Amino acid sequence: MKLIKNFCTIMLSASVFSFSCIPISTCHGADLQEKRISEDTLGFYETWKEKYLAQDDYVTDEAQYYVYYGEEKYSGGNYSVPVTVSEAHGYGMLIMASMAEYDEKAKSYFDGMYRYFKAHPSDIGANLMSWQQCDNGTALIDGANDGSMTGGFCDSASDGDIDIAYALLIADAVWGSGGEIDYLSEAKAVINDIMKYEVNHEYWTITLGDWVSECDKTEKYYSAVRCSDFIVQYFPVFAEVTGDENWLKVYDATYGIINGIVAEYGTGILPDFVIRNSDGKYIPAPSDFLESANDGNYYYNSCRTPWRISMDFLINGNTDALVFAKTVNSFMTNAANGDPWEIKAGYTPAGTAIEDYNDLCFTAPLLISAKCSEDKEWHDKIRDVVLNYGDDVYYGDTIKMLCLIVDDDCWKVPETKENSVPGDVNADGKFSIADIVALSNWLLGNGEKLEDWKAGDLYEDGVIDSFDIIMMRKLLSMK
Repeated sequence: MKLIKNFCTIMLSASVFSFSCIPISTCHGADLQEKRISEDTLGFYETWKEKYLAQDDYVTDEAQYYVYYGEEKYSGGNYSVPVTVSEAHGYGMLIMASMAEYDEKAKSYFDGMYRYFKAHPSDIGANLMSWQQCDNGTALIDGANDGSMTGGFCDSASDGDIDIAYALLIADAVWGSGGEIDYLSEAKAVINDIMKYEVNHEYWTITLGDWVSECDKTEKYYSAVRCSDFIVQYFPVFAEVTGDENWLKVYDATYGIINGIVAEYGTGILPDFVIRNSDGKYIPAPSDFLESANDGNYYYNSCRTPWRISMDFLINGNTDALVFAKTVNSFMTNAANGDPWEIKAGYTPAGTAIEDYNDLCFTAPLLISAKCSEDKEWHDKIRDVVLNYGDDVYYGDTIKMLCLIVDDDCWKVPETKENSVPGDVNADGKFSIADIVALSNWLLGNGEKLEDWKAGDLYEDGVIDSFDIIMMRKLLSMK
């Protein structure tokens, strides 16, 4: 992989963003002329699409697509069958937008998924998605509890909405918003509703869903967080797109929770759910807090955190994300004795295995944390396991699909337009010989800090190197 040299940290302050989006590069941080998605990933994409991309056949006036997540299909009887959730839908929209360059039908699938998303809104946040749909033999319905044949009240789950919003931003960058669907406006509407209904404005944390906005402060869910919602790479982008600086508060508050747990346990293991105690400290939730006896452990929700959080280092260079990635890498390497097949499907925050089997949904995300490390052997072993895991279910296969895209350096990122002076890497408002000296020292590893590395990317290849020094000298000579 080819990352920005020295893993420079982007300064994620409100002053960085000009609150507009510009077209994205195909492979952020990579050599744009050489990097292409791998044949392994392309082949698996076709398998994934065949297994999980489904059309709502009950809708006949337009094409609507969704990601089928169940293992049972409606076959009659007086009960409905769950077929998808907003989490799956967000994943599917991300995948389709990411594969635009490689699948000529990606846009039509994405637009069909957009129409499905719009057809299934939450009853609380109008621009958010109902968290689950069920098949009753005549329609895909929302709010069907316990196999009900009729719909009912429906609310949202935060992670699905967050992914849907980001996927719409990718769509805007890839296809533009001047056609039938204004992807950018739709993305802003979703982001704003996430901020309104799915962010705790007292603690600036992502809540479990828009239903928490109706909870009283004394209720146990009011300040709780789901660690798999720590999709931190997106939050600065949301701030840029909407102009809402509160997203940077969410960004900082989220890292406060991550850093606290990493420091306390030293494993990088985050529990499925975290609660805020009376002292203001975020701690693992008790058993059966919301879903299972393992709500306070690293289980089938938080198994995604090595992917979600590590991406913020790969994309934004965040050093807290790097500390997290290195910590979980070190723990997993030791716990599995260097064999990724021995990674277990669940651990306590202190690092005790709670299951005796492996699962793809736990192994695939570690591919991304391993990508942040200098241990190429460990990374390559994990990739080999992920590629050769064999037949799996929706959850593992879909996480695998997304992690392979990231591992190929082909994750699509809406670039930011910055109000900066070209070449002004020290961010003093002007370009001068001092910027050339600063960049030269940084490239030599002399401890120089670049306040605005993007201003130095005059070669416009997403990489800071000697070519940019040459361009800077030419620019200075023209002054």
